[in-house]
Amino acid sequence: MNKRLSWFNVTSLSLGFAFLYLPMLILIFYSFNESKLVTVWAGFSTKWYVELMHDQPFLDAAWVTLKVAVSSSTLATVLGTMAAITLVRMGRFPGRTLFSGMIYAPLVMPDVITGLSLLLLFIAIGLDRGIFTIMLAHTTFSMCYVSVVVSSRLLTFDRSLEEASMDLGASGFTTFRLVTLPIILPAVISGWLLAFTLSLDDLVIASFTTGPSSTTLPIKIFSAVRLGVSPEINALSTLMITVVAVGVVSASLVSKRAILKQRREEQEGERV
Repeated sequence: MNKRLSWFNVTSLSLGFAFLYLPMLILIFYSFNESKLVTVWAGFSTKWYVELMHDQPFLDAAWVTLKVAVSSSTLATVLGTMAAITLVRMGRFPGRTLFSGMIYAPLVMPDVITGLSLLLLFIAIGLDRGIFTIMLAHTTFSMCYVSVVVSSRLLTFDRSLEEASMDLGASGFTTFRLVTLPIILPAVISGWLLAFTLSLDDLVIASFTTGPSSTTLPIKIFSAVRLGVSPEINALSTLMITVVAVGVVSASLVSKRAILKQRREEQEGERV
C-alpha cells in the first residue's frame, strides 16, 4: 500500500489531473466574468449565458450539430452492427479481407484525407454540400467504431442460445430480435454513444463537407475563436462540460446501482 501511495505516484497523478482539468476550471471561472476581456476579472455575472441564449447563430449551429449527430450515429449503428455480424458470423467469404480492410480503414485514416476524399466525391457526383453531406461523412468514419464495439461482443456470444431458439421453432429474424439483439444491446448502445460523441466533436471532416447554411457548432466555435476568445464561448463551453459531467455521473450511479442490485440478488439466492 505504501508503495502504491508513494510521493512519486501522488505527484504524477496530481500533475496529470491538473494538466487535464485545471484549464477547464479556469474556463468555467471566467465564464462568469463581467468583463469582455477573458483574462481580466471584473466581477461575477451571468450575462454571457443570457446573451448566449439569444445568440441565434450559435443556437442554429447547435441545432444543426444535434440533427447531424443523432441521424449519423443512428445510421452508423445500423450499418456498423450489420458489418460486425457479417465479419463475425459469415466466416470466410470471397472479399472478406477487402471488406474488413474497408471497415477498419477510417480508424487509422487521417481526418484530412477522409474529409478531402469525401469532398471530391460530393463534387464529382454533383451533390450540394449541407446537412445531408455532413451526415454521410460522419456515418462513414463512425460506423467503423460501432463495428469494432459490436464485434467484440459477438465474439464472446453464446451461440447455443440462438440454436435453442431456432430448435423451438423461431425463425432467424425472430431469433435475432428476441435473443441476439437484447444480449448485444449494451454494445449497440455503446457504439451509438461513441458515434454520437465523435459526431459532436468533429471539426476537420465537417469543415470539408459543410455548406454555407449548415455550420456545425465546432466550426462555429473555431471560427469565433480565431477572432478572439469571448466570454460567450466560455459560457457555451461551460454548458457543454456540465452536460457531459451530469451524463457521466448519472451513468456511474446507474451502473453502481445495477451492480449492487445484482449482488443483493446473488446473496439472496445463496441464502435460499
